[in-house]
Amino acid sequence: MTSSVTADGNLFILAAPSGAGKSSLIRELLNKHHDGSMQVSVSCTTRAPRPGEKDGVHYHFLTKAQFEARIEQNEFYEWAQVFDNYYGTSRTVIEETLKQGVDVFLDIDWQGANQVREAYPQVQSIFIMPPSLTVLEQRLRNRGQDSEEVIAKRMAKARAEISHYHDFDYLIMNDDFDASLQTLEHIVLARRQRMPLQQMRHAQTLKDLLANGQ
Repeated sequence: MTSSVTADGNLFILAAPSGAGKSSLIRELLNKHHDGSMQVSVSCTTRAPRPGEKDGVHYHFLTKAQFEARIEQNEFYEWAQVFDNYYGTSRTVIEETLKQGVDVFLDIDWQGANQVREAYPQVQSIFIMPPSLTVLEQRLRNRGQDSEEVIAKRMAKARAEISHYHDFDYLIMNDDFDASLQTLEHIVLARRQRMPLQQMRHAQTLKDLLANGQ
């Protein structure tokens, strides 16, 4: 089902293998633009909140019955079942945010990206690529959070993720964090200058300018 919403904000997909630096790039971009003009989408899930997690901040926590009812009502741009829990992106929340002129980032994988493209064709997708698998593995090890088994699984998944990079509109090779952040910022800001959006934002000024020229 294709969305018919005419949104003032822009919807972006950011995907990357674990360890490529995607979360850090998003966090720093939001720190630079802390005026509320952009935000990361808060996903829905049926898993239980972890210590310190707040509903509506880290996730929208739903029961399994609530989530399945929303699936039936086509309430998600994308959703998936991971082990025993559901995860999904709320169509209603995203569209209401976009209507407020806020740019929204979806932190999802390539499979979720395909679902979102079908529902919202005007979405812009960005793939964050590590400079090499060696660097990627080293970043995972430097975290000090995962066992050898988990790292091996993440690396296998990373190879699968990377094979879908060509499905995305933009590619950022994250070998220099500051340069990658600047590139990401340029992509987002350039989308804001598209003609349809500028016509909407400056409708009265444009009307006045054209009237004065007659």
